[in-house]
Amino acid sequence: MINTGKLQGLTVFITGASRGIGKAIALKAAKDGANIVVAAKTAEPHPKLPGTIYTACKEIEEAGGKGLPCVVDVRDEKQVRNAVEEAVKKFGGIDIVINNASAISLTPTPETDMKRYDLMHNINTRGTFLVSKECLPYLKKSKHAHILNLSPPLNMKPHWFQNHVAYTMAKYGMSMCVLGMHEEFRPFNIGVNALWPRTGIHTAAIEMLTGPDSAKFNRKPEIVADAAYAVLISDPKTTTGNFFIDDEVLKKHGVTDFDQYCVDPKYKDKLMPDFFVDDDAIKAPSDGSPSLATPKIQGDGKIVKIFQGIEANLSPDTVKGTQAVFQFVVTGEEAGKWFVDLKNGSGACGRGDAPTTPDATLTMDSKNFFDMFSGKIKPATAFMMGKLKIKGNMQKALKLEKLMSSLKAKL
Repeated sequence: MINTGKLQGLTVFITGASRGIGKAIALKAAKDGANIVVAAKTAEPHPKLPGTIYTACKEIEEAGGKGLPCVVDVRDEKQVRNAVEEAVKKFGGIDIVINNASAISLTPTPETDMKRYDLMHNINTRGTFLVSKECLPYLKKSKHAHILNLSPPLNMKPHWFQNHVAYTMAKYGMSMCVLGMHEEFRPFNIGVNALWPRTGIHTAAIEMLTGPDSAKFNRKPEIVADAAYAVLISDPKTTTGNFFIDDEVLKKHGVTDFDQYCVDPKYKDKLMPDFFVDDDAIKAPSDGSPSLATPKIQGDGKIVKIFQGIEANLSPDTVKGTQAVFQFVVTGEEAGKWFVDLKNGSGACGRGDAPTTPDATLTMDSKNFFDMFSGKIKPATAFMMGKLKIKGNMQKALKLEKLMSSLKAKL
């Protein structure tokens, strides 16, 4: 996505811009000669994460923009108001707001303490509302006013809630701000939109959470920055109320080379999908008819029952919709090897090594394995929490989520 210069001289207020996606967006806008307000908490270096508001501003100025570092905790109304006033004093106004600051905890209800619940809701939902509210008087005066929230499409399917209700509610709160504010602010010609990545995005924070090996299955923050730029240079009078996905935005703007955004282009077909974006490649069996091609699995135990349930629900439709062979290495109390072939014939399932080279090998403790297949934890969540190790095609491995959802009632 080539810079156009359309943001030159405009003032962009970005929360959480000291590193990661926020900083990538800041640097993209800076190349146009924009003024960037870096509103973030990190004034002192983090022991494990690089970057502060001051180092970010230095990079912004080196890229061609002007930077203003502001120590801001978006939960603090006074800090937000002071940063807005500083921005207006230095740059004369505010044209664009990027609500990027966010907190995450992929925990089920019993494991979500209220301190963490409050943190997510206060940063994600309340912070987005507060920053937008405080910037609104200045956005009304701008001739090119945008609010862009880094939040997902409002997908009301239960499986996006069931494993981490608190986090989903907090992120959807940001998206609900888009839903309401775009209509509320339409008379002032302020474009209000959401942007979300299709795949995992590699940042220092994500690497700290999931380990360095996960990087190759992700895209770089620059894909989100380029997509954000495409939205921000558009006419706010007509571009409003959208829930954009990064690569869809870029395709519409003529981008065809998506390998450039891969951390490792060799894994471009194995990228980890992000949350809240549906992939319809896996569908539930249309008639629930079992496969006649596989022998009956014998034995007792929770893991055995899982594979008995899978075996009982194999069908040509499942095979057609999945097209993958999975090898499972179960450790712990019910250790063993299992396979599920959803690529050949009517499907197959059993103990031991897969009869053909697996597309993905998943290693997991038996307790976590049971929780995953009984719907208590999603594969993507288990992977990010370090409970699931995946070798091979990450994309196909995480497609198991929909298959599990369709089988959960019978497992």
